[in-house]
Amino acid sequence: MDMLSLKPLVNSVLFAFLGIMLLLIGYLIIEKITPENTWKEIVQKNNVALAVVLGAFIIGLSMIISAAIHG
Repeated sequence: MDMLSLKPLVNSVLFAFLGIMLLLIGYLIIEKITPENTWKEIVQKNNVALAVVLGAFIIGLSMIISAAIHG
């Protein structure tokens, strides 16, 4: 195998890692902005509304990151 055939695979792994890191950074920013600890609120207090909002945020941010990486 030459290096040319591995380039798409390396690019996919690199951009997937970049997307996950950007999503994690976005989540940490939201965690700092909100007054409550979102994970504790969802898991310990069973706050379904917050879980839905956080899930929608993650999906929306993922779509933005995907579009930005895709071009």
